[in-house]
Amino acid sequence: MKTNVQPKKAFYAYQEKDIETIFDHIKSENNGKLLYQLPTGGGKTIIFSEIARRFIEEFDKTVIILTHRKELSTQTSSTLKKMGINNHVISSKSLDFKPDFDCYVAMVETLRNRIKAKKIKTNNVGLVIVDEAHHNSFRKLMSSFKNAFVIGVTATPFSSDTSKPMKKHYKSLVMGENISELIAQGFLAKPQSYIYEVELNSLKTGIHGDYTVSSSNELYSSPPMLELLIKAYSENGTGKKTLIFNNGIAASQKVYETFTAAGIAIKHLDNKTTDKERKEILKWFKKTKDAVLTSVSILTTGFDEPTVQNVILNRATTSITLYHQMVGRGSRRLPSKKTFTITDLGNNIQRFGAWEEPVDWKYVFERPEEFAKQLHFQSSAGSSAVQSHGLSAELRAQFPNTLEMTFDVEGHYQEAIDTDKKPKTVIQQSIRQHAKMCMDNAEILSQAIALAEALQPEIDWRVKQYVKCLDNASKNYKAWLLEDYQNRLKGLIIKLYPKVTAA
Repeated sequence: MKTNVQPKKAFYAYQEKDIETIFDHIKSENNGKLLYQLPTGGGKTIIFSEIARRFIEEFDKTVIILTHRKELSTQTSSTLKKMGINNHVISSKSLDFKPDFDCYVAMVETLRNRIKAKKIKTNNVGLVIVDEAHHNSFRKLMSSFKNAFVIGVTATPFSSDTSKPMKKHYKSLVMGENISELIAQGFLAKPQSYIYEVELNSLKTGIHGDYTVSSSNELYSSPPMLELLIKAYSENGTGKKTLIFNNGIAASQKVYETFTAAGIAIKHLDNKTTDKERKEILKWFKKTKDAVLTSVSILTTGFDEPTVQNVILNRATTSITLYHQMVGRGSRRLPSKKTFTITDLGNNIQRFGAWEEPVDWKYVFERPEEFAKQLHFQSSAGSSAVQSHGLSAELRAQFPNTLEMTFDVEGHYQEAIDTDKKPKTVIQQSIRQHAKMCMDNAEILSQAIALAEALQPEIDWRVKQYVKCLDNASKNYKAWLLEDYQNRLKGLIIKLYPKVTAA
C-alpha cells in the first residue's frame, strides 16, 4: 500500500475517545454497520480521516469515502492528503480504481455508474465511510460492499423519510460530544438567539412534509416580511458578516433587491449561479468584513467560512437536519469570535428547541416514527395541513398494477438542489416513473401509449409544479415542456417496451 505512515496527529480528548470507540467496533464486528453522530463543527472529517488512516495501516484494505457534493469530495480529499493518506477522487473523468491508491473519495451516482459499468471492483474494499449519512441516496450503494465495515457520519441521525429509518441500515449508534459541551469547552461559538414570531398560516407542506418552495416564496417575498427582515438585520446584524437562508430563489432575489436598495453590501447565490460566479462571490464574502450573502439551500453543507457572525433563518422548515445545518454555519470558533447571532424568522427555534440544547439522538435513532410524529405535531401549528395531489378515481382505475402513482415534484427538486444535480433531473425522474406505470399496466405497446395519453392531466400538474420551483420560467418554456414531456414519455415507452416483453 502507498499511504505514508505519519506521526500521530494530536486530537482533542473527545475526538480521541470517539476514534478509539469506533475502532473497537471495527475490530470486534465483522462487516458491521455503525452510525456516528457529532455536531457540525466538531471535526467529523478529521475523525473519519484518522479512522481511514488507522484502518489502512492495520488491515491493508481499500477505503472508500462517499459524499453527496463535489465540494465535500474535494475538501475530504484535501484533509486525507494532509494526514498522509494517498487518495484519489473518482469522477466522470476518472473511471476506475488505480493500484497506487489506498483510499478513494466519490459521489454516490458517479461511483454507482462505475460499479454498474464494471469499471470498479469492490471485493477488496474493507471500509466504507458515508459522510452526511442522513441522505437517502447512499442506501442504493450499500449492497455493493458485502465485505466492508460501514460507518455513517452525520450531525443528525434522522431520516426525514420515516419509511426509510436509519436504524434499518445501521445496527448501532455512537454519539459524540453534544453542542452545549463543545461550547462550554471552547470548541464552538456560543449563540445569541433573536426570535421574531411569524404567522405561518399561508405556508403549505408537500408530500415529504417540509414547506413548499412556492408558498415560502409568496410569504417571504411579501413587503411585510421584507420589512421585518430589514428590521431584524438592523437590530441584530448591522456590521456583522451575515448568511441569510431562504427556501426559494424568488424570495432570495427579493432579499437581494431590498438590501441593495437599503445600501447594504449583499450578493445572491443559488444553484443556477455558475461555478466562476460562485467562486467570485464566496471570495468577496470571505474578504468583506460586513458582507451579507443571501442563498437558497446550497450553503448548508460543503461550505465553511468561520468568520460568519450572524445567521438569519429567513424561512421555516420542518427538517431538524436542515435547521442544525443552517445554524451550524455560524458556529465555528475563532480566537476573535466567541459568539454568533441567530435571527429566526420562521418559528424554527420554537419548533425544534434552541440549537445548543442537547438532543437525545439515541431516542431519535431508535424511535424515529415517534420522533417524526412529535415534529409533525409541532410543525402543524400555524401552517396549513399537508397538501397532496389528488388523482381522480377514473385515472387510478387505469393503473391497477401501480401502488404509488404520486410524485413529489417540490421534494425531488429540493433534493436535486441539495445534491448538486441539475433541476431537469426532476422531469427525467418523473418521465421514468410514468413510463414504468404505463408498461406495468399494458399488455401491448399501443395500450401503453394510450395510457401515456390518459396521464395528460397528471403531466399538466407536474409540469406546473416544476415551473413554480424554477420561479422565473416563461409561459413559452412551460408550453414547450408540456409537449416535450409527452414526446419523451412515449419515446421512452417505445424504446423500453420490446425489452420488457422479451423478458
